[in-house]
Amino acid sequence: MSARLPLSRRALLSGVGATAVLSAIRPHGAWAQTPVKGGTLTVAADTEPRNLNPALVASNGVFYVASKVVEPLAEMATDGKLTPLLATAWEGSADGKSVTFTLRDGVTWHDGKPFTSADVAFSATELWSKRQNLGRVLFKTLEGVDTPDDRTAVLRFATPIPLQLVENALPAVTAVVPKHLYEGVDIDTNPHNEQLVGTGPFRYGEHKPGEYYLLERNPNYWAPGGLPYLDRIVYRVLPDRGAVVAAHEAGEIQLSAFSAVPLEELERLKGLPELVVVRKGYEGITYQLTVEINHRRKELQDVRVRRAIAHAIDQDYVVGTIFRGYAAAATGPVPKTGVPFYTPDVPTWPFDPKQAEALLDEAGYPRKDGGTRFALRLLPAPWFEQTRQMGDYLRQALQAVGIDATLVTNDAAGHTKAVYTDHAFDLAIGSPVYRNDPAISTTILYRGGLPAGVPFSNQYGYDDPAMNDLIDRAAVELDPATRIDLYKQFQVRAADQQPLIVAAEFTFLTVASRRLHNIATNPRWATSSWADTWLDQ
Repeated sequence: MSARLPLSRRALLSGVGATAVLSAIRPHGAWAQTPVKGGTLTVAADTEPRNLNPALVASNGVFYVASKVVEPLAEMATDGKLTPLLATAWEGSADGKSVTFTLRDGVTWHDGKPFTSADVAFSATELWSKRQNLGRVLFKTLEGVDTPDDRTAVLRFATPIPLQLVENALPAVTAVVPKHLYEGVDIDTNPHNEQLVGTGPFRYGEHKPGEYYLLERNPNYWAPGGLPYLDRIVYRVLPDRGAVVAAHEAGEIQLSAFSAVPLEELERLKGLPELVVVRKGYEGITYQLTVEINHRRKELQDVRVRRAIAHAIDQDYVVGTIFRGYAAAATGPVPKTGVPFYTPDVPTWPFDPKQAEALLDEAGYPRKDGGTRFALRLLPAPWFEQTRQMGDYLRQALQAVGIDATLVTNDAAGHTKAVYTDHAFDLAIGSPVYRNDPAISTTILYRGGLPAGVPFSNQYGYDDPAMNDLIDRAAVELDPATRIDLYKQFQVRAADQQPLIVAAEFTFLTVASRRLHNIATNPRWATSSWADTWLDQ
């Protein structure tokens, strides 16, 4: 370790700082409730993203680490509003073609340079709108950014963009990077895409591949009150879920997020007095368990066949057995957490194998000798235990109604290529994430005519003029109430046509030491800054 860290690697990875950790058997009521400064928080990380820059890659795996270092313009709050961060105010123009941001004064980058509107302009024009996976869709009509002074940035668009959409996109899309470290160099290969320089409460320390990421307290953080409280955060790389459980039991980590602990282990861990299981803090990043459908396949072009597949799925089994109750049955593309857009008033296709068989017969696919109607390739995504289990379950559910599904398994790269580039699938199990607004993360799964090969988008061959019209109208609708209504119509159309089947919606679970305070304080907590999180020493 470097000289500035007078801790052994063993102490660092176990979260034991210079102050001795009090015994975990001390009653919770005796723990301090006034924030305590200092300490090392050690958390579990199951991946090591090659690119940690959230202005280029907007994903939860990146945000988990980078959101403590690189800040967006605003963050979600528990009341459904936004907490100002690098922007303190914003206002949309009457014609919807510009949004003016007032930026926070007195903010410096971790290298000491001042943060200005030039950094926002550079990030918006060169990263968000051109390179970022979400931003290049949302801000594709961005014409430029005016900077009349250091504290003002005016985003100008060629076509109207709803202020409601811009506000909803701020937490996930608007991470700001320092212009002085990116201008004039190859952005995609810039070493600062891992060795982050930001304005956040923690500074990038180091990365020991296969072992950990280290973040250190930023002593010059702009927020009042002496934030952040923690001295450092260590992301201990633990790709094996059993190792996460063992690390919790040994007290070597104080936090695991994104349901890193297998669901079957939760009840046992919940019984340990030093640990707590938290279900909150993910409302702004709700995931969905979906059956992706390749509409290039003749049988699957028939809506009766798609509805039959929906009828064959027992959502109660999916929720109760695959998710052990830590999920909810879905009704369509917008989850129940997606207020104000969600509507339950949509067509439904409840579990009914007999009706599924009747629809398949009606569509012209009767059972043949041996009882099979036709055969399909089924590719479950490998990144969640539940997506893999859903593949096993769906194969059996389809077999019960006469469809022979062959499971095809791949690693993450192979699955992404097979489904979104090669289209070498008939059905696939997916897990898209809903990010606070249908236009940010969801309509891309339903809009026809998208470029080929874009991961986690409509690569299904589905292209419905009525659906496209709803999506396109909502994308430029400035009136919030009218926009909400268009997205309700979108949900009705999706539920009726079943271009992909949304079986369940789920958020994640956090397992934490009871010594850790200020957990789940916003709807994107695991991917937010943790500036006010503290450890009882």
